Amino acid sequence: MNARPTGSPNGPGVPETETRLQEALAAVADQVRPAPGAYRAASAGWRRRERRRRLALALLTAVVFALAVLAGVKVLNSAPSGTGFHHGPPAPTAPAGSPGPLTSP
Repeated sequence: MNARPTGSPNGPGVPETETRLQEALAAVADQVRPAPGAYRAASAGWRRRERRRRLALALLTAVVFALAVLAGVKVLNSAPSGTGFHHGPPAPTAPAGSPGPLTSP
């Protein structure tokens, strides 16, 4: 049994079954009343979960950053002594045209 399109209140070509179903659902929906404070309680839950997500993301970001810094420090400290950049004053160099390095008196 197929519903035949009829001239229904929803416009031409809308089956009568669909129109009756819409009316029945609208009647049921009109009888539903939300509990007082239901939206407030649901909204509080949403906000709480959002805060928890943001805190977890911030902590995860901090842990990843700290691990990256520790890995960098470990790599820099594992270099053999006497190589790399020296943080002291520059060593004296021989002037151009001199036979060898300068010696301290």
